[in-house]
Amino acid sequence: MANQTAVTEYVLLGLHEHHNLEMVLFVLCLGIYSMNVLGNSLLIGLNVLDPCLHSPMYFFLSNLSLMDICGTSSFVPLMLVNFLGAQRTISFLGCVLQVYLTLALGSTECLLLAVMAYDRYVAICQPLRYPEIMSRQTCLWMAVLSWGTGFAISLLQSLLTWSLPFCGHNIINHFFCEILAVLKLSCGDISLNALLLIVATCVLTLAPLLLICLSYIFILAAILRVPSAAGRRKAFSTCSAHLTVVVVFYGTISFMYFKPKAKDPNLDKIIALFYGVVTPSLNPVIYSLRNAEVKAAALALLRGDLLSRKLSHLPCCSSTVSCMTG
Repeated sequence: MANQTAVTEYVLLGLHEHHNLEMVLFVLCLGIYSMNVLGNSLLIGLNVLDPCLHSPMYFFLSNLSLMDICGTSSFVPLMLVNFLGAQRTISFLGCVLQVYLTLALGSTECLLLAVMAYDRYVAICQPLRYPEIMSRQTCLWMAVLSWGTGFAISLLQSLLTWSLPFCGHNIINHFFCEILAVLKLSCGDISLNALLLIVATCVLTLAPLLLICLSYIFILAAILRVPSAAGRRKAFSTCSAHLTVVVVFYGTISFMYFKPKAKDPNLDKIIALFYGVVTPSLNPVIYSLRNAEVKAAALALLRGDLLSRKLSHLPCCSSTVSCMTG
């Protein structure tokens, strides 16, 4: 029988043999993480303050921004401390929490992107029924189901992972507690865990991608039926930011998991690191550059107009319809 020594903490190797490279990564990750937190917090704040952004699209965008902040905050701060060499350990409970949160928030983001694609489908293909279909209650339930499904399935994965025997192995060859890196430590049979990971990937990643593709097929067909070029541009502009986020999100996942395995394992760790840190910070940049309403709200906030309007309860838009349809 293997020695079933209880593990109280784990050692995160990171790039312990390349301290100078870790210093470079520390500066880059600190800057990107700061931009991520500030940018996504700004999007949430604009959605709260500006009545023009009180629409389903921006409600889901706020959920996405909150998810990105929580996801990166679950592992980046401790990783930055490890880069400085102050410590390279994480407690058992801390590792359990990291595995669960990275799984749950990543899964939920896939579901939420599919929900946002459906929102754009209804807005473009059924604009007259948009307020009825995408009501406040419906949007709330869709958000709750996205969060609940992602967290529930990830809880099952986490419980099965930590029920495995680890025989005292506690050295994780990664920057943080990632489920595949943790499974490599197990001295037991992980076939059930591998099967569950495949099923969860199909349900939480590939199924939402299929729904997104179907939504945009219908959206493209509807846009092509618009007679004027200006009308087509206006219709496409309402979903271009979301489409860009989807391409970036699934593009980085595809590159990370389907690329040939690198000869240097450190390269795979760096690619996974930038997927986890860089991709969430791009969402506020994409929505700020490709969305006129977000840019207008940000400029109003800089001028002080947005806060004064909020405090005085004055409407910001002359047309309620323009605020509702995004």
